[in-house]
Amino acid sequence: MKLKQIIISILAVLFVFPLMGTFAQQAASSGSIEVITTFDYPGTGNSTLPQKINERGDVVGEYIDSNGVARAFVRFSDGSFSDPIVDPNDTVGFTEGRGINNSRTIAGDYVISDGTLHSFFLSGSTFTEYDVPGTVQTNLLSINDPGDFTGGFDPDGSGVFQAFVSRCGTITSFSVPGSLSTFAYEINNNKKLVVGYFIDAAGILHGYYRDAHGALHFPIDPPGSVGTILFGDNNRNWVVGRYADSSGVTHGLFFTAPNNFFTFDYPGSTFTSLNGINAQGFICGRYGDPSMPGIAHGIIARVRGTPPTKAARPEMKAHNSRSAR
Repeated sequence: MKLKQIIISILAVLFVFPLMGTFAQQAASSGSIEVITTFDYPGTGNSTLPQKINERGDVVGEYIDSNGVARAFVRFSDGSFSDPIVDPNDTVGFTEGRGINNSRTIAGDYVISDGTLHSFFLSGSTFTEYDVPGTVQTNLLSINDPGDFTGGFDPDGSGVFQAFVSRCGTITSFSVPGSLSTFAYEINNNKKLVVGYFIDAAGILHGYYRDAHGALHFPIDPPGSVGTILFGDNNRNWVVGRYADSSGVTHGLFFTAPNNFFTFDYPGSTFTSLNGINAQGFICGRYGDPSMPGIAHGIIARVRGTPPTKAARPEMKAHNSRSAR
């Protein structure tokens, strides 16, 4: 796959909806999502894209500088930042931080000169390169406290990805039937829920979840959605993500199985994405700056009470579980 194609593919996940709602919080007595703080990775012109948050409150993500170079980072629970994280094999200026657990092991990905996507684990200052055996591209997207991890892989270089989950060292791959690509964005610590998204035959994104029995539940789409992604989950089976509507507004999404959702919009912005949630209900995500198109700012928010949810579209179910070879 060409370098331009793979970077466009990755950025489609990061910026698939315009980077630009109304504030949809409910009264605190009925449950709400409340913003605690906003943040930016230090430096002029950086766009900040948080990805996951661990139980300690550390956030992993990436920032994109004014030259379009992507670097991973950690925002620690005390508000300080790591130095830019760059995989040693990144030759094109594209390293992402995707997952972090309580031991601060980071899962991420990077691109090399031939345009293919590969992945790594980072523990302390030690990088361990990772690709699903026998595949051309691997996209690591999360790691939990027991050391299980999820992502997607391209077996033949076609750019068509299958989702996978590694539990106790055993890799299981799966795809939503009929999808062009499927990605597994996170597995919670109790190993009961995997969430992610798939691309259908028309190129539309939809959320899904995979339960503890291996059943796939899909599509997960709030009414009016023209594209839905589920990014993160916790041990309460609370799920966060985002969806876009036909007017071009992208909303943060709080979801509980089987089909209930709550919409959250950062005040004054028409782009909100909720990307990770921990067991305490702390959420990391980002919003688009309406005064600076293309610039995103990080947010940390918290679920208070139980947000009032509405029914999503009826879901489908299918069993589709096979081991990667």
